[in-house]
Amino acid sequence: MPRKFTQHVTQATLQNRFDRRSAVIGAVQGGVGLLLAGRMAYISVAENEKYKMEAESNRVNLALIPPRRGWILDRNGAPLASNKADFRVDIIPDRMQNPAREIDTLGSLLRLSPIEIQDLKDKLDDAKGWQPIEVASGLDWDRFAAVSVRLPDLPGVVPQRGYSRYYPTGPSVGHLIGYVGAASAQEYEKEKIPLLITPGFKLGKDGVEKQFEKELRGQPGARRMEVTASGRIVRDLETREDVQGQSIKLTINGPLQDYAARRIGLESGSVVVVDCLTGDLLCLASMPSFDPNSFSDGIGRIEWKMLSEDDHVPLRNKVLKGLYPPGSTVKPMVSMAFLEAGLDPHATTFCGGGLRVGNRVFHCWNRRGHGTVDMAKAIYQSCDVYFYHFAQQLGMDVIAPMAKRLGMGQEFPLPVASQFYGTVPDPAWKMKKFGREWQSFDTVNATIGQGYMLASPLQLAVMASRLATGKKLMPRLLLGHDKPKIESMNFHGDHVQIIQNAMNEVVNGRGTAGRAKLPLPDVQMAGKTGTAQVVSLNVSSGKGGPWKYRDHGLFIFFAPFDNPRYAGAVVIEHGGGSSAAYPIARDVTTFLFNPQVAMDKLLELEKQWGGTPQERMATRYASYSRLYGSGAPKAPSVDDAVRKVEERDRAAAAQTSPIANEVTNPGAEPPETPSPATPPTPLSAPAGTTSAGAQE
Repeated sequence: MPRKFTQHVTQATLQNRFDRRSAVIGAVQGGVGLLLAGRMAYISVAENEKYKMEAESNRVNLALIPPRRGWILDRNGAPLASNKADFRVDIIPDRMQNPAREIDTLGSLLRLSPIEIQDLKDKLDDAKGWQPIEVASGLDWDRFAAVSVRLPDLPGVVPQRGYSRYYPTGPSVGHLIGYVGAASAQEYEKEKIPLLITPGFKLGKDGVEKQFEKELRGQPGARRMEVTASGRIVRDLETREDVQGQSIKLTINGPLQDYAARRIGLESGSVVVVDCLTGDLLCLASMPSFDPNSFSDGIGRIEWKMLSEDDHVPLRNKVLKGLYPPGSTVKPMVSMAFLEAGLDPHATTFCGGGLRVGNRVFHCWNRRGHGTVDMAKAIYQSCDVYFYHFAQQLGMDVIAPMAKRLGMGQEFPLPVASQFYGTVPDPAWKMKKFGREWQSFDTVNATIGQGYMLASPLQLAVMASRLATGKKLMPRLLLGHDKPKIESMNFHGDHVQIIQNAMNEVVNGRGTAGRAKLPLPDVQMAGKTGTAQVVSLNVSSGKGGPWKYRDHGLFIFFAPFDNPRYAGAVVIEHGGGSSAAYPIARDVTTFLFNPQVAMDKLLELEKQWGGTPQERMATRYASYSRLYGSGAPKAPSVDDAVRKVEERDRAAAAQTSPIANEVTNPGAEPPETPSPATPPTPLSAPAGTTSAGAQE
């Protein structure tokens, strides 16, 4: 058995081991102590400012103050868009702990209707976590205070005192001025700045608001507040005021814009008025419209149902994006082309109700005929045969260049997001478009403003101003300090006076628009009627029946006729003929010279129509609310809704016109009682119909 050896451990050995271990542990402890001391010294000295700031940030919150937007003013300095003091409540989704409970609490505190609560929940479902959502604005102090005192129980809820955008005339400027709204995810991706996700901040979404966003936005302010650990505000420490954005002054005459929009009444249409001295756009009214005051809060389910079921398409800017066959409103333009090509204005032809060219008979609107017709009579009686006859001699290559000189087919340099510019056809255009030769019936159609020819109300107003003055007026929307330099159209001899006198006869003599005569003894308005077919006569007469089958009514005008100061155009979609358009032109022109007379007439009409546009919208909203309540379909965002209409309009404008194979039978021009407007109602609002802004 092997022998075991035992180690003899002495007291000295144990002591040595203990001393060595104590030294190692002591060294480690000393090193750790030195590290801690060094770290403490570093934190207290080198990083003193950092931790001082972090400690301060636990005590103090810094919040951006959304800047007040610059005002949008009319030519006389009156506000078209301004700001008003406001109590409001927003929510930030990613800060909320129990969204459903908090929304129900807010609904109780703010006395929201079930529809408003459901709309708020829809917005919360669709919003990004960082994206502020407006709950309510325009609150009274009691409701604002009720939310403020409950903030510890409502994380993510932000009550604010600030300013909101205000449009005094509401829908009258909806398409012109546009609206504001919270930044979308796409907008935040383009411009990643904290201001865009600050509760209460709104940026321009459409119209002038969007085109001049940089000028109107201003500079944000800031607010330092002492808060508790739970985030409750103890006191304000310091405030840096915001810098308001620049004001934008437009050429628009605010009262005229509001009057024209209201005067369109129950119809779907537009009014454009141009200053004949400068080219300033005094009025760009498109109705029906939307109320930009409500759009800034987002669109609710009831409002969306109203808008989407309205076949008058309230979201379409008909001034810039409505394209229509101009009808007989082109006849003064065609006459100017004839004059400039050398045709004697006293040259005549006989109208027996039609003109035979080859084996075709091209009818006049007056099947009984006009007898012997010269240029003046052809304009004031709107005789089609006169234009058929001389157009066959002079050709479309004379007419098309004149149409372009006068503004048709032209895109104007205006601060707008987009504008459609229609078509001025000629033989080269048809060959390029369809690979077909130009035919005699193509010329016939063009001379009466039908066939391939399309124009916007803005282009028609510019055409009227250039015909009336003989000057190349260029429309402008932004008011400048200097009077623009205006070139002459270089028309020969007395051609302008010939057109002026003939168009004066349309209204004040033997013409087709006697009821357009102004109720003013010292001012005469000149004009030209137009009726544009949208379906063939075998489908509808164009005067009655379904709204979308009725003819468009058009009227171009200027006044005073012998020294034009104002010119313009009125287009009424599916109005049943020109008699729907020229009474509006009459009253709008009357307003320019005698506002009180015109306003008295408007107030009488609005009693029959059910009030102002705002009042009619409120009545319709109440009706829809009773019918559908919170069961109405969920609304898209305002941006998506407007985008859908824009895409549909562009698709319609880009759609290839059908190849014409025959002449268009002209509609009647004499004064007649227009078919009553039929605005859609909650019970019979047609869905999926097409408005006349696109080609039909």
